[in-house]
Amino acid sequence: MKQFNIARFEGDGIGPEIMAEAVKVIKAAETKLGGFQCEFDTVPAGAAHYRDHGEAFPETSRRVAHEADAIFLSSMGLPDVTKPDGTEVQGDIIVITRRELDLYRGVRPVKLRPNVPSPLANVGKGIDLVVLREQSEGLFAAYQSSHIVKDEVYSDSMIVTRRGTERICRTAFELANRRGGAPADGVSRVTCVDKANNFQAMAFFRRIFDEVASTHPGVSVDYAYIDAIMIHLLQRPDSFDVLVLENMYGDILSDLSAGITGGMGFAASGDIGDDHAMFQCAGGSAPDIAGKDIANPVAQILSGAMMLQWLGQRFSVAESIRAAELIETGVDQVLAAGHLTSDAQGTTRTSEFGSLVVDAIAAL
Repeated sequence: MKQFNIARFEGDGIGPEIMAEAVKVIKAAETKLGGFQCEFDTVPAGAAHYRDHGEAFPETSRRVAHEADAIFLSSMGLPDVTKPDGTEVQGDIIVITRRELDLYRGVRPVKLRPNVPSPLANVGKGIDLVVLREQSEGLFAAYQSSHIVKDEVYSDSMIVTRRGTERICRTAFELANRRGGAPADGVSRVTCVDKANNFQAMAFFRRIFDEVASTHPGVSVDYAYIDAIMIHLLQRPDSFDVLVLENMYGDILSDLSAGITGGMGFAASGDIGDDHAMFQCAGGSAPDIAGKDIANPVAQILSGAMMLQWLGQRFSVAESIRAAELIETGVDQVLAAGHLTSDAQGTTRTSEFGSLVVDAIAAL
């Protein structure tokens, strides 16, 4: 039996609540299939820890994260807890970990799940796409290194390199080859989202994209400017398959995409490198509803499924890959049966939802 050592960060606000449900579901899939065991090492980090101890990410926690087989992170941040420069503290955990472990692939699945209401009047044949965000450079390369002139001028630079662009574009085409295409037409398609009409760095990004595209003739190619894609996603969301973007553009677009598929409570994510990976729900910590057992745990549960899939592929553990599939199926069955949390106009409690998914997995 393969043991996976997981660094578990419970986060702030609703973080511990939704993490508990995700772990409960993972353990149910583990019991159902056998073949692997997740050993969770819970370590402190986050805004509350910064408030109480003066540091957001203790060195002991960092060491556990770096040595783990995977990192499982829940919602972090508190709006009233900031550093002296006014920025929130979670970047010291999330952005720095991405940088230190070279988690250059920001994978944001965007799927309208059964029975979940979308704010769009017309979703066509459905929404099932992936926002693929380059995470090692772009505007986030300036994190903690702004150029400041006497507290009068602040400058953050966007960095785009050939290496960084090539590897994220290769990932995009490889991902498109594994998927079933856009819902509207079934065509495998990668859309390059940029601002190549205004910025030389973005024109360079597109040029490298084209070079990589030429080595994947079986995948259709599309282009959209970052401002235009905002409209296209609202008007014809079913026509997209994989979208590849610079770091900041991907950060913004992934949130819009979550909005059209029910909200951040359904937004799972993975930050993936060649040797390390971190998985977390993409939403905030919602401290106003913390402790009320009404938060939506779906994003955290599905992030756990992404983690099991990645671990199974990395360590060649078929049961772990199958567990990821069972979890996603279980979540969809529970949603299809009408069990929605308050953010989706339902009445199901956080803990109740996790238990229902556990029951669904047992019955599969």
